Amino acid sequence: MNSDQRRRAYELFEAVLEHEPADIATWLERSEPGDAEVRAEVLSLLDHHSRAGSFLTQPLAEAAPHLLEEDRVLEPGTVLGSYTIVRELGRGGMGRVYLASDATLGRTVALKALAPQLTRDPSHRERLRREARAAAVLTHPGICTVYALEEFDGELYIATEFLEGHTLRDEMADGNRPSTERVVATARELAAALSSAHARGVTHRDLKPENVMRTIDGRIKILDFGLARIEGPAAAAAGTMTAALPGALAGTPAYMSPEQIEGRAVGPGADVFAFGVLVYEWIAGAHPFQAGSPLATLARVIESTPESLATRIKAPVWLSDVVDRCLRKSAADRFATAAELARALEDSADTRRRAVGSNTWWRTHQLTMMALYILATTRAWQIKEVVRSSPTLWAFIFMGVAASMSGIIRGHLVFTDMFNRPHLTFELRRTRRATLVTDVLMASLLFVDALVLFRIEPLATVLTICLAIGIALATLLMEPATSTAVFGE
Repeated sequence: MNSDQRRRAYELFEAVLEHEPADIATWLERSEPGDAEVRAEVLSLLDHHSRAGSFLTQPLAEAAPHLLEEDRVLEPGTVLGSYTIVRELGRGGMGRVYLASDATLGRTVALKALAPQLTRDPSHRERLRREARAAAVLTHPGICTVYALEEFDGELYIATEFLEGHTLRDEMADGNRPSTERVVATARELAAALSSAHARGVTHRDLKPENVMRTIDGRIKILDFGLARIEGPAAAAAGTMTAALPGALAGTPAYMSPEQIEGRAVGPGADVFAFGVLVYEWIAGAHPFQAGSPLATLARVIESTPESLATRIKAPVWLSDVVDRCLRKSAADRFATAAELARALEDSADTRRRAVGSNTWWRTHQLTMMALYILATTRAWQIKEVVRSSPTLWAFIFMGVAASMSGIIRGHLVFTDMFNRPHLTFELRRTRRATLVTDVLMASLLFVDALVLFRIEPLATVLTICLAIGIALATLLMEPATSTAVFGE
């Protein structure tokens, strides 16, 4: 199948899931009468979908709990080396997690008991040892620290920092849409933590709301870095990499980048994509590629472009632009690393802070220009009345048309700023050329028109020329500076 056929097959597949026609074969015949190959591909996707279920958007423990049935359940008081089990905290994709006390260092830790079904292969066990050893060097305050990888009675355990708080998934579940300030602050913390990991050659590969915790003091912590992909110097320190552990180490498909889903090599760009999905879902209250089924969601991740946050919920354009870039299909089109993402968030936030203090001045500038248009048109009428000639008449007509055009445009911009601010930056770019041309035309006409009065009213001529120069300088010099101060344009 070529790319057009594949895209059409995905579109029909999603339409079937959404509309659920009674006779799928007949519906496909009507929708795609000329391409049997596309119809066959849709039927194949539907067959896979019926057997895939929710596994595609769930971690291993939730999608296939029978794989963890052989877990050894540790009772409170159980002693493993220097660790004493206090209680079970929960069950995750890699096994069970316990609260334990470490007698050696006198601290409380989270002890993750890795499911034996996932670590029986000697090569996988060795890989876990190497990657946990390399991940332990991640000491950023925004990353849950890995203390050690232990082995007791032939079973593997990861000791990590114990954190109290709640996950971003919990925040999403409360139904309250976060403020822009809260989103930006959290996004910057996340990007800084990911940047630290990427700088050491570590790619998380499973960034999702469940793996981001807000501690009781309000700080953000990224969880489960211990089994991430290790590259570069960190990989050299940990040993040669082997193939990824199937299933549990692959991540959660709904937050995977297209290259992850397709089984291609991944790097920091995969985390950037997951970051975009997470932030989009948090702000909008829905997954950016949400569809009628898990498989359709994954198809949209690969093929579709989500609706921009700026149009979906009127989010700030600059924030929407950052998220949109994170969600691009090709890793080369996204931010190269989380460090670049963090800089974009910082620069955009700085621009926004500048805008808060400059917005009143920008509006004043627009209203002042509209007043100058009225004054210039009135002056052109007076000149026409003093010097009754064809040139002065046409100068007045063109002046009136130009003033009307620029005045309407500036009124539209002020209205957009007041009632639809997320689109203001776009409207400024869209109307800038028209405003510039009409303003320069108006200033030129007024300048030439004023010269007609030079011998009759010298003082009025000079004042009129000053007005023309003022309009030209306001649009050529002052306006770009004002817009840059407010919008970073």
